[in-house]
Amino acid sequence: MKKILIANRGEIACRIIRTCRILGIGTVAVYSEVDKGSLHVEMADEACLIGPAAARESYLAASKILETALSSGVEAIHPGYGFLAESSDFAEAVTKAGLIWIGPHFQTIADMGDKERARNIAKASGAAVLPGSVRFPIDDLGGLEEEAAKIGFPLLVKASAGGGGIGMRKVDDSMDLQKTVEAAQSMAEKAFGDGAVYLERYIPKSRHIEIQVFGFGDGQAVHLYERDCSLQRRFQKVIEESPAPGLPDGIRQKMTAAAVALCNYERYLGAGTIEFIVDAETFEFFFLEMNTRIQVEHPVTELNTGRDLVAMQIELALETLSSFPQHDIIHQGHAIECRIYAENPTKNFMPSPGRLETFEWSDKEVGVRIDSGFRSGDEITFFYDPMIAKVICHANTRDDAIDKMVRTLDAIRLEGLTCNIPFLKQTLHHDEFRKGNVFTGFIDVYKSDLVS
Repeated sequence: MKKILIANRGEIACRIIRTCRILGIGTVAVYSEVDKGSLHVEMADEACLIGPAAARESYLAASKILETALSSGVEAIHPGYGFLAESSDFAEAVTKAGLIWIGPHFQTIADMGDKERARNIAKASGAAVLPGSVRFPIDDLGGLEEEAAKIGFPLLVKASAGGGGIGMRKVDDSMDLQKTVEAAQSMAEKAFGDGAVYLERYIPKSRHIEIQVFGFGDGQAVHLYERDCSLQRRFQKVIEESPAPGLPDGIRQKMTAAAVALCNYERYLGAGTIEFIVDAETFEFFFLEMNTRIQVEHPVTELNTGRDLVAMQIELALETLSSFPQHDIIHQGHAIECRIYAENPTKNFMPSPGRLETFEWSDKEVGVRIDSGFRSGDEITFFYDPMIAKVICHANTRDDAIDKMVRTLDAIRLEGLTCNIPFLKQTLHHDEFRKGNVFTGFIDVYKSDLVS
């Protein structure tokens, strides 16, 4: 393979470019008008303008990206995460155009992207799923109250398509049910073009634990252990770590086995993540969803295992990666990732776009990785996700990894806009976090301690 087009922007585009350089593969970046001077454009061997700032006219414009790929002479497309990464239609179009899609088969993306279908596949593979309802398309709420009564309150309304917490709402009682469902439907329709939602049991004190998997497409897959992603706000992850603190080894083994079984059942190809919701009190766990792409937090796994997941994706697409047994995956030490956002925690984490006048840090310690698509002088716009960078630290123990993270955040000089670094440091210093008492509602419960 001589050249790959990266259908993305920001840090993930930069991260893929770095691996392509190591592998000796040329890269083509795509960019919107507002991203003309972006780091990923500068780093790529070639760059092509695909449209205006609005994502729907650029990074979500599948036909434009495919046309660019064909005209630039690439052999493959890597979608990264977000945007079109989990579009089965785009993956199918790429494949039918004679290009290599660096990801799972488009039918798998379709299967796992439909939440109802994914639940059924998970059940068929032997995984436990949360009690849930049939889907409710827009303008058809027949049987809504009956389905809700079966599940019980509180419950979650979730978009059938998409992810990232979009179209997900909690409902505490029947009085708010219909209006919440309609609001979630409207949000899902705008975000994914599919307004269908379903209801699902809500676990009051839960943890969000995901298993990194890699399938070889032949019914054989391996796991690369777990990541705890419980530290969230508005269903968006903020801090991720591995191993999951306080998770019993027996539960870990059952979760990884369930994840691999699902992959084998689906004959999964490439990198993916199977997410579980875990009762923080009982450790009972249920299949939540599968992300058929590389995850934002994949560096946590890379630092713990020494595996380059993006390289593995590309080598599998090139057919130069042979399958390997589970015992080849060794998990060492503890890794933690913090996402630095241009946002204001004191104003309910509202995005805080602006000019990144200064963004630099002192010499990094061993075991520290900073992934970013921005430099001093760059503009953080309101058009896209306001994540500035990911900081990942690895050490022998959890305490040492946390301490290293605090030192690293202290060493970052970021000026020109409001960011969440003070909030991250407050969280890392919090007694309950240090004890490993993490759960999805952590930030809401301790907000007064974390935001000042």
